[in-house]
Formats: sequence, C-alpha cells, structure tokens
Amino acid sequence: MNLIDLFCQNQQILDWKKNLNQKTRQLLMGLSGSTKALAIASALDEHQKILVMTSGYSEAEKLSSDLISLLGEEKVYNFLADDAPMAEFIFSSQEKIYARIGALNFLLDDNESGILVTNLSASRLFLPNPNELKSSIIELKVGQEYNLDSLVNFLIKIGYRKESQVFNQGEFSLRGDILDIFDKDSTSPYRLEFFGDEIDGIRIFDSESQTSIENLNQVSIHPANDILLADEDYLRAQKKIEEAVKASQDNHLKSYLEEILQYVKKRQLHPDSRKFLSYFYEKEWTILDYLPKHTPIFFDDFQKIMERNAQFEMEAATILTEGLQASKAVSNQKYFVNSYPDFRNYKPSTFLSNFHKGLGNLKFDSLYQFNQYPMQEFFSQFPLLKDEIDRYKKAGSTVILQASSLSSLQSLHKTLQEYDIQAEYINDKEIHKNSVQLIQGNLNQGFNFVDQKLVLITEYEIFQKKVKRRVRRQNISNAERLKDYNELEKGDYVVHNIHGIGRYLGIETIEISGIHRDYVTIQYQNADRVSIPVDQIQLLSKYVASDGKTPKVNKLNDGRFQKTKQKVQHQVEDIADDLIKLYAERSQLEGFSFSSDDENQIEFDNDFPYVETEDQLRSIQEIKKDMESKQPMDRLLVGDVGFGKTEVAMRAALRLLMIISKSQFWFQQLYLLSNIIQILKNVLMTLLLMLMF
Repeated sequence: MNLIDLFCQNQQILDWKKNLNQKTRQLLMGLSGSTKALAIASALDEHQKILVMTSGYSEAEKLSSDLISLLGEEKVYNFLADDAPMAEFIFSSQEKIYARIGALNFLLDDNESGILVTNLSASRLFLPNPNELKSSIIELKVGQEYNLDSLVNFLIKIGYRKESQVFNQGEFSLRGDILDIFDKDSTSPYRLEFFGDEIDGIRIFDSESQTSIENLNQVSIHPANDILLADEDYLRAQKKIEEAVKASQDNHLKSYLEEILQYVKKRQLHPDSRKFLSYFYEKEWTILDYLPKHTPIFFDDFQKIMERNAQFEMEAATILTEGLQASKAVSNQKYFVNSYPDFRNYKPSTFLSNFHKGLGNLKFDSLYQFNQYPMQEFFSQFPLLKDEIDRYKKAGSTVILQASSLSSLQSLHKTLQEYDIQAEYINDKEIHKNSVQLIQGNLNQGFNFVDQKLVLITEYEIFQKKVKRRVRRQNISNAERLKDYNELEKGDYVVHNIHGIGRYLGIETIEISGIHRDYVTIQYQNADRVSIPVDQIQLLSKYVASDGKTPKVNKLNDGRFQKTKQKVQHQVEDIADDLIKLYAERSQLEGFSFSSDDENQIEFDNDFPYVETEDQLRSIQEIKKDMESKQPMDRLLVGDVGFGKTEVAMRAALRLLMIISKSQFWFQQLYLLSNIIQILKNVLMTLLLMLMF
C-alpha cells in the first residue's frame, strides 16, 4: 500500500471517485497543499487522462511538483503560459514551447495516460487544429521513398530552421543527398542518407564530432513550433488582412499590415504572427478541443481562477488598445480566446476550494467537506516533535516522516534516535497503517488529514529546509531561449558585415514604391547613412570592446573595413594553426581520471535547495564527464551574473577536494597554496590602504 492507496481509504474520497465517471460537477472543500495532489493523483486510477487548471504559473509548477513526486515524471505534463498576457508576444522560451507540443501530443495519444497541468493564461491561447498537429508528425523509414524537396518544405512548415550544420533541436540541414534533422524530442540529431528519393540509411550522430552513434530503421519527426498553419489558413489570413488594408485610413497601419501580408503570401511567420492567429485559424481551438471525451477537469482554487481571469481580460484589452493607438492592431483582432465560460460549464469537473461561497453561483451535484490541516512547523525543536508524534500515535494515526534524499533520510533517522523518537519502518516502499515510519519523498507540504488519521511531516516542517521542486525535464539541447528582440539603443555602436562600424540612430518607416517598411538606420563618417530592412538585421552585430573605448566610425566605400577584415582573417588563420598544433599535442597527453559520483557528492548535489536549470544540469554533466575522462579538461563555463555558475563550479570543486583530501602530497600543496593566497591578500590590502591615504 502506498500513500495514495491509504488516502483513498477515506469513504468520502471513495464516494467522490464513483461520481467521476458521470457528467457531474463536484466540490471538495478543506483540502490544501499536498492533499490536493493526492486527491488528483488518486483519480488517475479511474481515468486515462486528467486536466488540472490553476490560477497562475507558480501554483501550476508547485502542484506539478507534488504530482511528479506521487506518480513519476512520465505521468505528468505541463501546458503553461506566463501570467502576463504581453509576455506571450515579447519572448517565448523554447523549452516552454516544446513542453506545450509534448502536452498536446499526449492528449491526442490514445495509448498514453497521465495528468496535464495548465494555468488560466495557457487555457486562453489560440491553438492549431488538432488534426493539423496529428498530420505534422512524420515517420521516416529506411527503404521508403520521399520527395526531398517536399520533405524540406514540410520541415519548414512544422517549425524547423534550415542551417548549414545542425547543433540545436528544431534545426535541419541539407547537403546533397544527406539530410540532417535535430528532432525536438531527441538529444542527438538524425542523419538521413538518400539514394535518389529513397532513404538508404538513418543514423544518430554527434553534432560536434559528426561521428555516428547508432543506426536506425525509422524515426519520428515531431513539430518544433506550436503555430502550425495549413495553406487554407494562410489564404484565410491573407483575405482578412487585405480587407483590413483596404478599410484602413491610417498610412502607418497600412504599412504595418502590408508588411505582415508579405510574410503571409510567402507562407512565412512574421515576428508578430501570434497576434494575428485569430485571422489564420478557422475556429478558436483551445486545449479543450484536444481533450478526449468525458475527461475530468480539476479546478484548483476557483475563486483565484475567477480573479485571475478578470485581471487577464483587463490586461489583454489594454494591450489591444495600445496596439490600436500605435497603429499596430486592428479593432476586430483577438489576441486570446475567451475560453473561461467553456471551462466553467464543463462536466465532469471537480472544484477544489476552502469555501462554498464565492464560486460564481455554480451549482454542484455533490459536496464533500474534509478535515485536513497544514502541518505545524517545529524549527528543529525535536522534543516538541517527539511530543506531537506521541500524541498522533495515541490517536491511532499513521505518521510519516519524509526526507528528500537517501542521505537526508539517514541523517534524520540518526537525529530521531538521539531524541528517542522511534520510527518502526525505515525507507520501506510500503506504507504501514498505525505506525511511525521514515520515507524518502518530495511532497512540498506536510499535513494532518484528520478524517483518515494520516499525518505527513516533511523536512520543511522539521528543519525549515526547502523541499526542491520536481519538474518534468525536456530533452533540450543548447538551444536559443528567446525570440529575437531589439537590444539596441539609439547611439549604440554597431558593426555592419560590409560597411563596418557605425552608430545606430533608430528605426524609421520609409516609403518605397508605395510600400511602407521599417528600416534600421546606421550613421557613418561625414553624416552618411545606410538604411537596412529590419528583416535583414542579422547583417548587424553590436560593437563590444573589452577596454570600453569609443570606436572609430568607418567611412563608407573607402575599402578600409574590408582590408581590416582580411588582415584579421589572416591573423585568425595563424592563431588557428597554433591552436591545431597545441590541441594535437594535448590529445597525446594523459590527465588524471576522476571517479564517478560517490555518496558524498550525491548528498552535496541534493542539498542544493533550488531546481537546477536545464543549462546547469547539462554543464554539470559535461564537466563531470570531462573529469572522468583521461584527456586533460579544456572547458570554459560562461553565463550571466546570477545564472548559477557558482553551483556548477562547486560541484566540480568538491570532487577535486575529495581526491586532494585522500592524498598527503596534494594536501600539502593545497596548504602551501592557501598560505600563498593569504600572503597575496595581505599585500593587496596594504596597497589599497596606501592608495586610500
């Protein structure tokens, strides 16, 4: 029996679950924190799929963490959007987009079971036709024939970018009869070799070394964008935008719409395409259209969902108003779907709330009131903890003490023994009724479920130790995290690929042949100017100087910048020759090979109280792999301030210190080095004092 099984022995929970299969609206009152997750997880026994809606992003992540702790990562999916509506148009995390696509594919897959967690903002997004998403997944098999040009066009249509060489997910490259594709669900790219129109071979390869890893007979390629448009969608949008252009009396708006129209005619996505999805799609599809029939929906704290929806409406209206004032929107545009009434009226549904009042006059078929309280905090006062556990035992309760890792469990067990707190079962996978036991888990909050005499006490309540949230990891490579956005300010120095260093003056609208377009204006010597279409901004890069000196602006068409480029190119070639020689010598050297993670390293890593980012995890894994190799390490860790470089370095440093501590020679070297560092510190301090006075 596990924790969910014990929770489900409650009679009210059993009655509620019986009605889940009927088209009813039920209300559960009194549950909070991790008991909500237990109730939702218990319903998965009766249904293949469940949808849970929260008011905000943070609430969704917290609930998802608890569900992953109970059911495992493979059973929980996230479909989330930022709580601020404007964020959907300004930037978009590639990881979030891939998570959305994975969640939608999960809903369409009849063989998959699990729970999907969404928030109010995500429930209002325009989504592609479910049939379009299904048709956007392609199976490629060895021996079958595919028209290579049609396949390339298909990859572009489902969101893949064509590159000279693939390094990141969502990219493909074509060189003769070789097609490389980096699928969004794969950690390594695929190489397809064609013989005419027939696939002659498929293999996984390493994007850096280009070496083969494994041969395959077939692969599935999934869409890399959550905006999927068919030809009829483009034609529909083209017609509506052309009508808007004809009806508009504002030249700036006409110019903007004509720019959008050019992209639509070319079957390409403009940076503002998300704002025009209501023009593209035939219907207002939302996540509700992806749900299988009779899938139950849970609403976590519906009062907050109502408040958040009202706030969302106001913010979305403000965005549209500002767009109209800036000649960047049309009055009949819809940025988001008003899906709230559909969700509110949906059945079967279960509402989780503390009170019956304030739920918008909803009528419920069944109401259930539970007696459950959040667990008190002990602040490391073990005598108080002992008294409370004794009180729970006398009442016949099942008391569960939770530790987040094996090392934490062993440490907590030792401390409990010191205070004569006896746990009858230690790290047993089964839950034993009417006993005190110590388990390993990651639920965020403890509770006292009075109705079932079930008590959970986590490390947070005992030590105030933050429980690390569990998240569903995506197979994200070193991909771009944000869409393009303007980082330049007026007066910044930029480098043009041909003309050289100039000063950025801003963006201005220029009319050419009756068409208004936005251009980036760069000023050079003698007040000469060059205007570049904004869609060619890749020709520019921001000027960066290590010494911070103001650069000398180039003169147009004097040839000096090209000569400088050629000179630098020769110098780079010389440096490259030296590097090749250096690395050839290094490849013959043999370094020290560190052992893999031991218990101390695992305990140290687990004590990090925050959820590691994908970049942190990848960097840690790569650095540890380097340390375990016999080749000398050659790696530079780069990241902005506050993005977690120190944590990555500390984990590598611990492994080094563990080796040093076992070696007397290295210990002596470390001691000597520490003395030298202290001497240098004293010298620097003396110099600083001399400079001050």
